[in-house]
Amino acid sequence: MKRPIKRMTGWANGKMPTREQMAGNRWLAPIAHRFLSPELWRFTRRSVPRGVALGLFAGFIIPIGQIFLAAFMALPARANVPLAALVTFITNPFTLPFWLVAANRLGRFILKIDQAVVDSAIGREIESGRWFDFGWFLKTAGVTAFGFVVMSLVGAAIGYLVSGWVWKWWVGRKMEARRNRADQTSEPAE
Repeated sequence: MKRPIKRMTGWANGKMPTREQMAGNRWLAPIAHRFLSPELWRFTRRSVPRGVALGLFAGFIIPIGQIFLAAFMALPARANVPLAALVTFITNPFTLPFWLVAANRLGRFILKIDQAVVDSAIGREIESGRWFDFGWFLKTAGVTAFGFVVMSLVGAAIGYLVSGWVWKWWVGRKMEARRNRADQTSEPAE
């Protein structure tokens, strides 16, 4: 049976776009030569947390078309491009309804806006007839958008810290296993 980390990395490697796929994309054609830089495709101590943070930020700030935003932001930040693109899948068509509700509730909690305030402030304009069909949208769009902004900033910060910690743990574990193997082979046989 494979270890969970091996399974996870195997799954991630299958889902990550290749350098050639990103370079061949018609939307990225003007800057495709920048995507071929090998430093943007390496998994390093600095590029992994940056890629995770940018992917989470792009995934929450723009729930549709977020892969391109993450790839564009990864270039100047020297973040891992495929990891940034992969992490954006936290918001996908299956999870988007959950994130919309979570962003709405978070926005209402932070802004402390209840339905009575929204109804009295926007109510007269909506009832005038011009915006009657979009009333439900206007009542919830502002707090939901604010919730997504907060989720993108907080999620990026937490993702950066957690991925940096996981990276250190994983590398430390591999180094310890390497040391143990070296100790076992260097011990004299009796």
